[in-house]
Amino acid sequence: MGASSAMDADVLTATLRAAGCVFAEEEAALLLREAADEDALAAMVARRVGGEPLEQVVGYAEFCGLRIAVARGVFVPRQRSRALVDAAAAGLHAGDVVVDLCCGTGALGAAVLAAVPGIELHAADIDPAAVACARRNVPRVHEGDLYDALPDDLRGRVTVIVANAPYVPTDAIATMPPEARDHEHRVALDGGADGLDVQRRVIAGAPDWLAPGGRVLVESSDRQAAVSAALMAAAGLDAEVDGQAVAGTRTTVQP
Repeated sequence: MGASSAMDADVLTATLRAAGCVFAEEEAALLLREAADEDALAAMVARRVGGEPLEQVVGYAEFCGLRIAVARGVFVPRQRSRALVDAAAAGLHAGDVVVDLCCGTGALGAAVLAAVPGIELHAADIDPAAVACARRNVPRVHEGDLYDALPDDLRGRVTVIVANAPYVPTDAIATMPPEARDHEHRVALDGGADGLDVQRRVIAGAPDWLAPGGRVLVESSDRQAAVSAALMAAAGLDAEVDGQAVAGTRTTVQP
């Protein structure tokens, strides 16, 4: 919109700062750039002041150099998940099969595909809003509960499963920033009593879908990473922890 906007950058910055936006100046510049007109700007500012994540307000997030479409209620990709992308892409080749489980916007899968063009990427989520959003970012998105969503012909031939499954303990959701707890669907946040209910199912089901030598990678907190690694080992996978990224490799042939 430029400097001719009735709501200039200084006024907008002050408005956002008063609403508690830490990076008010940068957000003001982005909103002014993205708003189509004055009415659109006013609506976007109202949404942001009301606590909605900036990425949902402008409709996209920057992630691994990509512009990822984001929709209301859908989990906003976090920059810390770049470690999962790097780990997933390592050693991949065109033609390998990659699955992005609990995909949300599909940001992880999209970033892996950008890093390794030619992979066969599938993404899946149980939330219809996430599925609709992910279909704007990646080509093959399936709706359903974890592996139940996947085509059966993928069984036993997946090279990498990458999953940013919800890992916030139920009781801890109330302590999350309002942007997340009030504006991202609970199914994308709630990991059960210890935060690992969904992750347990991802890991336990992985060996049936992985090709020999295939890997499953999950994001975990510093406090939970050792437990995630133990879950990998219990599933018969060789476990490795690299910060918040926990990997399990299928090294044996499944019965």
